[in-house]
Amino acid sequence: MLIGEVSARSGISTRMLRHYDRVGLLSPSGREHGAYRRYSDDDVRRLFYIESLRSLGLTLREVALALADPSFDPASVVERLLVGTRARLARERELLDRLERVHASAPDAWSDVLRTVGLVRGLDAEDPSTRQRIVLSGEAAAPADVARLAEAALRETDPNAAGALDWALARIGESAVPLLVAALDSSDPDRRRRAIEALAKHPSPEAEGALVQSLRHVDPVVRARAALASGARGVLEAVPLLLALVADGRGDVEASEVLGSLAVRHGQADAVARLIADESVGAPDAARVRLAAALAEVPGSIAASILTAFASDPDPRVAGTATFLLAARSPEG
Repeated sequence: MLIGEVSARSGISTRMLRHYDRVGLLSPSGREHGAYRRYSDDDVRRLFYIESLRSLGLTLREVALALADPSFDPASVVERLLVGTRARLARERELLDRLERVHASAPDAWSDVLRTVGLVRGLDAEDPSTRQRIVLSGEAAAPADVARLAEAALRETDPNAAGALDWALARIGESAVPLLVAALDSSDPDRRRRAIEALAKHPSPEAEGALVQSLRHVDPVVRARAALASGARGVLEAVPLLLALVADGRGDVEASEVLGSLAVRHGQADAVARLIADESVGAPDAARVRLAAALAEVPGSIAASILTAFASDPDPRVAGTATFLLAARSPEG
């Protein structure tokens, strides 16, 4: 076959066939008068071997080595190609993700595109201080940024950058709440933790409702954070979980502070005191010590009477704690 026929049948341009000839990769076996190239059946078979190897990503030099050297190790070449292909796919996935996020912002002008690209790149930066700076700069303050910010907040691992993102979501408003609530059902515990932390800092009534719902979440970490946040907002329903934290010694200091806030700032002193007394019934000695200490910030005569009962506890640590707190209380409470 002449070069034109080979090109037509194989789909490989005559220019590329001539290049293969020049570099010695595939030279036609025959020449006709007028220097016409004639390819034999073996030449055509070699051509398809070449194209098969090139389709894997081998360079022309590697193709030549593979065809000329019977001991050529294809495994090492394929492994290198795998590494390069994975890296290329990762870059393309990153580009696709970035393009989708820019497209989702529905830009009306190139200025919108450039602003969104700058925000996306800033939130994707490896340096957490850069991520924090882009959020605090106010670049991410538009309602259209809420999904992007929520996703960045849910995957953030640096506490300072996470705080900045939570602040930005709170500024944008209630539109962030459904996205955070949806993340509470994630299979990733870190994502659930970040979602409840962001909700805890969100001032909207919708966020408060989500926190109350989360008091019954299957994840104990989510339940505990929801109890601390909703209790600080005056939700009495959080008290049983707060008392469990105190009794178990898991975050008992923070839980005790929230109980004190419920008692003083939200007028729930008597209710909190009674619930502490109920929780102490049958509790281990160490738990009763912590529960007695939790009454330190609870004013009122009911709290004082419960401390008086604790002062007669058979465990000396419980009795000592209660006696000290009674002595430290003001005459009014």
